[in-house]
Amino acid sequence: MKTSEVLNIQNLSISFISNKTKIEVVHDVSFSICKNEILGIVGESGSGKSVSSLAIMGLLPKRISEVTKGSIQFEDKDLLNISKKGYQALRGNDISMIFQEPMSSLNPSMKCGHQVAELTKRHTSLSKSEIKKEVISLFDKVKLPEPERVFNAYPHEISGGQKQRVMIAMAISCKPKLLIADEPTTALDVTVQKEILLLLKELQEDTKMSVLFISHDLALISEVADRVLVMYKGKIVEQGNTSLIFTSPKHSYTKALFNSRPSTNYRQRELPTVSDFLNDAINFEIVSDEERQKKHKTLYNQNPILEVIDLEKIYLSKKGWIGANSTFKAVDKVSFKVYPGETLGLVGESGCGKSTLGNAILQLDKASSGIVKYDGKDITDLNSKQLRSLRKDIQIIFQDPFASLNPRLTVGNAIMEPMKVHGIGKNKNERKEKVLSILNHVGLLEDDFNKYPHEFSGGQRQRIGIARTIALEPKLIVCDESVSALDISVQAQVLNLLNSLKEKFGFTYIFISHDLAVVKYMSDQLMVMNKGKIEELGEADKIYQNPKKNYTKKLIDAIPKGL
Repeated sequence: MKTSEVLNIQNLSISFISNKTKIEVVHDVSFSICKNEILGIVGESGSGKSVSSLAIMGLLPKRISEVTKGSIQFEDKDLLNISKKGYQALRGNDISMIFQEPMSSLNPSMKCGHQVAELTKRHTSLSKSEIKKEVISLFDKVKLPEPERVFNAYPHEISGGQKQRVMIAMAISCKPKLLIADEPTTALDVTVQKEILLLLKELQEDTKMSVLFISHDLALISEVADRVLVMYKGKIVEQGNTSLIFTSPKHSYTKALFNSRPSTNYRQRELPTVSDFLNDAINFEIVSDEERQKKHKTLYNQNPILEVIDLEKIYLSKKGWIGANSTFKAVDKVSFKVYPGETLGLVGESGCGKSTLGNAILQLDKASSGIVKYDGKDITDLNSKQLRSLRKDIQIIFQDPFASLNPRLTVGNAIMEPMKVHGIGKNKNERKEKVLSILNHVGLLEDDFNKYPHEFSGGQRQRIGIARTIALEPKLIVCDESVSALDISVQAQVLNLLNSLKEKFGFTYIFISHDLAVVKYMSDQLMVMNKGKIEELGEADKIYQNPKKNYTKKLIDAIPKGL
């Protein structure tokens, strides 16, 4: 191991054990991280990047996984032969980790400050008052607003970006020599994501620590890493200097990762996926401005399928036990129209009101005031029977399909259940035939009918969610952050699927996301929301090319562009 290296991994192979059979998931991986360096590991889910990082931390699940070959050397320590006590002294102190999902990593029953203080207490000899002072200083360093308030707040009382900053504060509290950041910005808004990236870069420059930054987004990695290694199916397929990987990628998989993200310069008819690149089957067709204008002329000569007029949603909150009620306008006098066959893109940061607006349209959370017209009729005061009938016409595709599917129901039964409720199909056999046809439409197999949700990947579960939605033959579908948690290539597959289903069945979409690049690609019109209000509304390409509001410019500037 060279003196300039803080970590050296040689010929690492990791296997998982299933039914007494060893399945190798990481194959002969070798790489090193130098002192004061940020190394980016990029690859899709299942590529082995997170499993490799868990091996470094000694956190591979016992009994079902093992390192079958290789070495992991951290400074002068052999991590594969270190004692349990030795690892406990190392974790949090010399090697720290930021996990992908801060809400599941933070203890919901403990105040944020106390969680960071607990780690500081374990690894330092500071007094209670000194620890509190140190934690508040850390919160200030990671640019948390009102550090004193956050110290005494529970995780649910702060935003997603703030929770991630608490996790970063915890990770750097003992001034580690190596920080592992595993997808630390995946579920965050593009603006918050950019802030977190800048923060990590700044902290690394201040503390001179080494950082292993893991992501599925190559463009994102380019903004933070000095060197990049690309993993595919448990192997390293390419590695080198970041600018070199970007300017002249050699492996087709690297090229695929970079090109699967929607272009912001032109509009492809179909997004290329990893398999398209690997099989040399890319559709290079571009949608021309003339074709788009002609389509829009036809779209907007119709009567709207949905009309929202002066919609407001106000929430009441009480400060303390005896404090006065205060009001918060989540949606503030919003008005717009959606036309049959259109995709209206709705974009904005977390807390801007976009999901609240979607719920109000769906009548899942009644608006405080205003009108929602569907097919020319006001739907804000429907009785339960009328609402049930409306549910068939207006459907939603959720962000997390796993949470929205019953784990005890097979996929086929989960899709047939709402069909039966809404009287689609004369009998069980007819419904089953329709479901088998739908599974084929969304790129799944007939055999998947009898499988359970846990037997599928994230992208496949999203397809199941889409199948369940379209089985009801809806006219209007609200896609609420339905691709935000997916890998870049899987995201491309799902976006292509949504567009092809729209053409085939004549669906109308309200496409909600915090990712402006994705929304622009999907949308005819683009609606930008900020603090409950419509900031900007117009043709998607025109808004992107010439944004009139500073807020929209900020969202565009935050999109990872690559080098």
